[in-house]
Amino acid sequence: MNDEALLRYSRQIMLEAIDIEGQERLLASRVLVVGAGGLGSPVALYLAAAGVGRLTLADADAVELSNLQRQIAHGMTDLGRNKAQSARDAAMALNPGCEIRVIEAHLDEAALDAAVGEVDLVLDCTDRFSSRYAINAACHRAGVPLVSGAAIRFSGQLAVFDPRDTASPCYACLYPPGEGGDEELRCAENGVVAPLVGLIGCFQALEAVKLLSGAGIPHRGLSTFDGLSGQWRHYQVPRDPGCPVCAG
Repeated sequence: MNDEALLRYSRQIMLEAIDIEGQERLLASRVLVVGAGGLGSPVALYLAAAGVGRLTLADADAVELSNLQRQIAHGMTDLGRNKAQSARDAAMALNPGCEIRVIEAHLDEAALDAAVGEVDLVLDCTDRFSSRYAINAACHRAGVPLVSGAAIRFSGQLAVFDPRDTASPCYACLYPPGEGGDEELRCAENGVVAPLVGLIGCFQALEAVKLLSGAGIPHRGLSTFDGLSGQWRHYQVPRDPGCPVCAG
């Protein structure tokens, strides 16, 4: 790191759990963020600011007026623009030293495998079960850890799945295919309070920084947040021996 980088990241370097070595690991890391909306906005901004060396932002959607209530990487001048491009510009404004790539397309299985195979960590910031299952399967095939977040109405959840850990479940252990619930339970149909996506996205970014830098203990199990009561609940989630993705 040069003097400018030492100054930029000085408040993290001061932390014993990160120090110079952890910051250098962050600077050398490669991360894929799928979804640049409510969750992906704080994830992209904080990971760029924290010094992740290379971010890949994937989103095929365009910015709409109804997004601006909660998707803080975008502004009025971004209406109609691709969300990944808009989030890239916002993150680059915070830290031009971060290399940020953009994928302006929905990722099919082959594209997901290619994108996941190039990174150290994936953050799922999508809002569809079909996307979450596909991302989870790609991460398992590649042996890449996955930080998953979700937010709807006043409820949020956070989970970390690490295929490198033989005891770690995967997303399909938590929500077996066919039992995941209504795929249409999305913000567009059900609403979401604005700060909730920021809160969950920030926790996703925190887990990413921990995993990449080696600081602390990664999140285990499933945590849910009730925004109306302000309460967190934590659930242990064992690996499912019959899971169609990670069993065997």
